[in-house]
Amino acid sequence: MIPREIVVEKADAGLRLDHFLMEKVPELSRSRLQSLIKGGHLTVNGAQAKQNDKLRGDERIVLTEPEVTPSTTVAEDIALEVLYEDSDLIVINKPAGLVVHPAVGHLSGTLVNALLHHCEELSGIGGVERPGIVHRLDKETSGCIVTAKNDLTHQSLAEQFAERDVSKIYLALASGRFKKKDGVVENHLGRHPAHRQKMAVVDPRKGRNAKTTWRVLAELECGTLVECTLHTGRTHQVRVHLKHLGHPILGDEVYGKRGDFQRQMLHAWKLGFAHPRDGCRLDFTAPIPADFRAAGVEL
Repeated sequence: MIPREIVVEKADAGLRLDHFLMEKVPELSRSRLQSLIKGGHLTVNGAQAKQNDKLRGDERIVLTEPEVTPSTTVAEDIALEVLYEDSDLIVINKPAGLVVHPAVGHLSGTLVNALLHHCEELSGIGGVERPGIVHRLDKETSGCIVTAKNDLTHQSLAEQFAERDVSKIYLALASGRFKKKDGVVENHLGRHPAHRQKMAVVDPRKGRNAKTTWRVLAELECGTLVECTLHTGRTHQVRVHLKHLGHPILGDEVYGKRGDFQRQMLHAWKLGFAHPRDGCRLDFTAPIPADFRAAGVEL
């Protein structure tokens, strides 16, 4: 494949190489990037690098991704709620509990298994375990997710996500009552210093900028229904930001408590982007899930 060149700016000095690449090459997962680094497919100023190398600024990175190995993931006949589909992409209303792609502990029964059965072809850019996957939702998060059927579509969507040209609006059932009706949370998110499976608000030098606009939609008996608009796409962003506000998402046992809910009450409600083929705007809304309605949500 054609080598990709990236010049490191002075503002990115101090970042780990793999963290920097996650931002600059969003169509590749962190594990895929780390695999490419370990495999010698990436150089910094002409020399081999390690994933935890710290950048100084002005380096020239060359990434040469090898040809994609055909996926060995088995196609499975799993029902999908399709919101939109054409020859380039498919938008799914992902149910809570469905894992997006195969991983340790979830080698089958994933969205990828279902897509391989439903679609004749998926983009290979995501690697053998993530064909077509442009972005991800947590297992317990329901709602809109778009996948690419070809590499042209994948590249275009990945660029839109990276350039923040994608509209992403979530619904969350948060604990407690908010003192204000709306607001903005903007800080830096990174790995929790003690619990590596969690994200946390960290020093700007150790994290990436994250911005969420929120507004209260309704006060319910169980908590508060909040609309969250993501201006960035950091891991666990809504979950961490609502916890930071003092109102963790109901049912979120990682950042709050499970309580009476069977999952974290987070729903990727609306998703909008430009179609990679003709540039026309596409906007989708995922229906309110049954467990949200059972909690009193009416929209």
